Amino acid sequence: MTAFFVTYTTNSGRKRELTIQADNPASARRELRRRGILANTLVRKEAAAKPTGAGFDFRNLIEGGISIREKALFASKLSALVDAGVPILRSLDLMRTQQRSTLFRKALTRMTQEVNQGESLGNAMRRWPQVFDNLTIALVEAGEAGGVLDETLKRLAILLEDNAKLQNQIKGALGYPITVLVIAIAVFLGMTIFLIPTFSTIFEQLGAKLPLFTQLMLDLSKLLRSSFSFFLVGGIGVGAYMAARYYATPTGRRSIDALSLKVPLFGDLIQKTATAQFCRTLSCLSKAGVPILMSLEIVRDITSNSTIGDAISSSRNEVSEGVPLSAALEAKRVFPDMAISMMAIGEETGEMDAMLSKVADFYEDEVAATVKAMTSMLEPVMIVLVGIIVGSVLLAMYLPMFSVFEHIR
Repeated sequence: MTAFFVTYTTNSGRKRELTIQADNPASARRELRRRGILANTLVRKEAAAKPTGAGFDFRNLIEGGISIREKALFASKLSALVDAGVPILRSLDLMRTQQRSTLFRKALTRMTQEVNQGESLGNAMRRWPQVFDNLTIALVEAGEAGGVLDETLKRLAILLEDNAKLQNQIKGALGYPITVLVIAIAVFLGMTIFLIPTFSTIFEQLGAKLPLFTQLMLDLSKLLRSSFSFFLVGGIGVGAYMAARYYATPTGRRSIDALSLKVPLFGDLIQKTATAQFCRTLSCLSKAGVPILMSLEIVRDITSNSTIGDAISSSRNEVSEGVPLSAALEAKRVFPDMAISMMAIGEETGEMDAMLSKVADFYEDEVAATVKAMTSMLEPVMIVLVGIIVGSVLLAMYLPMFSVFEHIR
């Protein structure tokens, strides 16, 4: 798809801007008509069509990236200021002085100037996509349109905090075994490269006959201390680079993301996390009055797994043709059956917002329980693995001792 930059005039006479994804200008205009928007200008914006994460801006590294936690804190503080009756210009200026990120301060400075010139807060945010995502902008625009900016900012802060919590749980589940495995490999390499050669000299002086296992470890030590190690490290580096390049392509990302959903334990965790995030975000957007098609577009953009994102995008197209959301998602088989059933009940009763919120609560608890169970299960496995790695090196060093003792006798 291609990104198109659109300018239009609202019923109240305000100038607005937005960016939409479409295959061609005709599709973009059809999408705008569905939203009730008559475009003043429609310009192709190729740079915006690049997938998130596909490029790298060195300036963001210097100025400091914006974490979800920082965005949540910003929304919470701004909500409190607006609720207390502080003018929006004064609120933005106060928030600017509290930001540690250079990029965030720069964005708030420009936003304050634009709002002071009569621009809406949502439009001012749209000019800083590296700071504010579509979710934040949509909720702010909905809050401005409904005169409930403080309430939508509170919802945004809670939503971002929930998303950050889910991300931290995933990082915790994946980080522990990876960290222990890296430490275990480092210990094994250290003992193999530096400790075993010392014992090898002793064995040669004593004239001991080396067991097969010890000889294999000595050969491995020599191999790792030779030029082969440089080729090995280089091969691993090249392999990692090629894998990253492959994942950066649409085909590669879809293949790897689809495979990740089938990995035992972790695939189930990824699915539950995506379900919780989808339901929580869609519920929040719906409560704020954001149209369903725009809400699904936003949820698709913030979904990290491309397989699930494609399913949401396809379901969005079906919803635009009158198909119920639960029926469209059910055919894609990316969300649990219970979540789909709860959505269907919400559509039938007209309580979709509340039902989505309950589904999100349930799967957030499921993610927490799954992470706890995985951590409890992986702890003994990692301990045994470290024991095997260290024990194999010690065994290789001490086995020849028995031959030495026999030789002395």
